[in-house]
Amino acid sequence: MGRDRDLTSLGRALGAPARSVMVNLLLDGARRPAGELAAAAGVRPSTASEHLAVLVETGLVTAEAHGRHRYYALAGPEVASALEALGAIASPLPVAGLRRSRQAEHLAAARLCYDHLAGRLGVALTDAWVQAGWLVGPDQLALAPSGADGLRGLGVDVDGAARARRPTTRACLDWTERRPHLAGALGAAVGARFLAAGWVVRHRSGRGLDVTAHGSRLLEQRWGIGRT
Repeated sequence: MGRDRDLTSLGRALGAPARSVMVNLLLDGARRPAGELAAAAGVRPSTASEHLAVLVETGLVTAEAHGRHRYYALAGPEVASALEALGAIASPLPVAGLRRSRQAEHLAAARLCYDHLAGRLGVALTDAWVQAGWLVGPDQLALAPSGADGLRGLGVDVDGAARARRPTTRACLDWTERRPHLAGALGAAVGARFLAAGWVVRHRSGRGLDVTAHGSRLLEQRWGIGRT
């Protein structure tokens, strides 16, 4: 029988502004040291440790020791998707200063949502593949046979995605576009292929993605996607 879920612990875990900053920074799937998270949140290392302990205890974040340092990451793609969906209904943080404004625009253009493409780039690709009949959407984004062939032609590990324990495809609500992008094991395989092929690269700040010249040509020629 289904039971109501107790969301109060999650609400408390996300209720502190510093912890909100930390999970936002971890949304790209990277592992980050406590010092980097403390600096981003604007708190002392000792205070950051207390915040991170709450996130770990709640199951939102995992910790891994490497020598004298501890590295933190989101607990998995399900956590990232849940946070992405919450972001679609949450109020945006006020953007102060040119640097913050540029960073916000960069994240909106192209980023990783844990391990799959998000932002305008992820949504534009998803829309193009639905229109091409590669994905059957917009709700489930099931993979069509033509889509499997087309993505294999791009070098995407479609068969590996189909064998994964997680769902092969899933629609993830994009928090900046408020429309779905492709997630699941296939979304992760697409993200991995775009990075490996050099069509996108991680931004120097560690957040967001840059579309390379090679990637821009691919997007324009194959699917008519201009600058995101």
